[in-house]
Amino acid sequence: MSTNKDLLTLFNESEYYSLKYKNYFPVYERLFSRFREKKITFVEIGVLSGGSLFMWRNYFGKDARIIGVELNPEAKRFEKDGFEIHIGNQSDENFWKDFFEKVGEVDIILDDGGHTNFQQIVTSCSCIPFIKDDGVLVVEDVF
Repeated sequence: MSTNKDLLTLFNESEYYSLKYKNYFPVYERLFSRFREKKITFVEIGVLSGGSLFMWRNYFGKDARIIGVELNPEAKRFEKDGFEIHIGNQSDENFWKDFFEKVGEVDIILDDGGHTNFQQIVTSCSCIPFIKDDGVLVVEDVF
């Protein structure tokens, strides 16, 4: 499903729970709008209840490959909805090595995972080499 709705509207319309600060949405729009309706690979770390996976798919469009990374194996249930779900610890460099061997390069990584400095540092160092040259890494909740 593709739509021209803005991201905040898609977030509010989602039937699945997601926790996002409202002031993030204008920043997301600025950073991500150029990727809409393109064949991209988007990775979100931190799936929780899956709400943002659906929001991102609706925002980026049908050609986007949406991948979730989650510590809780229950997140695998979203594979039935067409998402790729990888279970692992974002603080584990070996997890990332295996992840990128399977997934390849990506366009966007959104780290909404564990939010500790250590997790964010390991994730950034492990992921940056696999983000395409015109890609983006966004790390949430660093305030």
